[in-house]
Amino acid sequence: MLSTHVRRVSGLCITLISFRDTATGKVITTVCAGAAKDVDLAVEAATKAYKTSWGLKVPGSTRGQMITKLANLIEQNSDELAALECMNVGKPFTSTKAEIANSIALFRYFGGWADKIHGKTIETTEKKMAYTRHEPFGVVACVIPWNSPFYMLSFKLGPALATGNAVVLKPSEITPLTALKFAGLLNEAGFPPGVVNIVNGYGNTVGDALSHHPLIRKIAFTGSTLTGRKILEASAKSNLKVVSLELGGKSPNIIFDDADIEQAVKWSASGIFNNMGQTCVAGSRIFVQEGIYDAFMKGLAAYAENMVNKCGDPFSSGTVHGPQISENQFKRVMGFIDSGKADGATVLTGGDRIGSEGFYVKPTIFTQVKPDMKIVREEIFGPVASVIKFKTEEEAIEMGNDTSYGLACGVFSQNTSRCIRVAHALEAGTAWVNCYRWLDYAIPFGGYKQSGIGRELGEYALELYTQVKAVHVNVGQVL
Repeated sequence: MLSTHVRRVSGLCITLISFRDTATGKVITTVCAGAAKDVDLAVEAATKAYKTSWGLKVPGSTRGQMITKLANLIEQNSDELAALECMNVGKPFTSTKAEIANSIALFRYFGGWADKIHGKTIETTEKKMAYTRHEPFGVVACVIPWNSPFYMLSFKLGPALATGNAVVLKPSEITPLTALKFAGLLNEAGFPPGVVNIVNGYGNTVGDALSHHPLIRKIAFTGSTLTGRKILEASAKSNLKVVSLELGGKSPNIIFDDADIEQAVKWSASGIFNNMGQTCVAGSRIFVQEGIYDAFMKGLAAYAENMVNKCGDPFSSGTVHGPQISENQFKRVMGFIDSGKADGATVLTGGDRIGSEGFYVKPTIFTQVKPDMKIVREEIFGPVASVIKFKTEEEAIEMGNDTSYGLACGVFSQNTSRCIRVAHALEAGTAWVNCYRWLDYAIPFGGYKQSGIGRELGEYALELYTQVKAVHVNVGQVL
């Protein structure tokens, strides 16, 4: 949670952002908000670093060693980073610890790729040699969201640095704390000054300046579809910078009659309620075949109700359900819940807040929903699931694809052929079979339709941060 105020220092007006603990409402610290001028300075520093002490001037093996050292430093400071993430985001400390561990593994993975980025020699004729080079863009911008700040930072910086780019990073104005701690670790790891530049601030100032800056050749963004559109528009109006986007989702999770009900319940509950529903891949539309509908719903409701009993201080070892990240997000989620009630959906469990303090929302399950309801069509980004009964496989696929999004999907069945068939038919960049929300740093991640452009993670991520140059060498052709 944050608030903004302006302070005059030595004749200058400085905008300060105050950050509050999401569980207690107490002020943690204040951070200066950047402006367009700060973006100019960051790009200038990044450009200088790329041309003089980074990029292709530094062997891939050296870049890889730095990234690996950085991963080791993150590991040494993992408790502090997890605590900062826990305070500012509100997710349980056990979850933030796991995300920091995933980030460490991700940096190590891309550190290993740094000296393996190469092109091809292409045979044409005996009078020509041709080859390709995979070169960095130069200066790239990375804009990350507030729901998993440090994990998303590693998604972007791992491949960007491995491929030799210099980076200007904008954390969310709501959650810059782990990024600021990370800045010091970059220095310890030996990265030259200017290789990574972190600019705090708001989207309409810092984000807008990054999107329009003529010296930024590529921008990678994770966040809302609305903001993604604005970045694409800005790129078209400025220098046609390359844009990669990981945007919203309204993901279908399909449970067939022959699924292992106990496992389907656990994975499905994790898929929608993990991180208080504040995840882009949330399985918020759950389709359950009629034969096991009653049994599945009984299990899912019991799971959700048990989570209320494990709600509390994010630092408590027994907490599995924390607060929404801010008052605004709390009001947004409660607004969707009110909308579902007003539209005639049935609240199976949840449907209101927990306690009278903090921004805690009960894990909520709606039944008797219709396809045109707001809670079924729009991304809520909260612990709210809509459950729909279906009869046939074809019906489930059709309803699952009835969305403008296409980030992820889930399929639960003990029939392997059906699982593969349905996973292939659903329009989504990630399909989970008999599991949900289980990412891996070596496997590509991204969306179909309005859920994004490009793929992060794995070898595919290297393509986001390199451009291919073809070189033709005359070895015998005479005119």
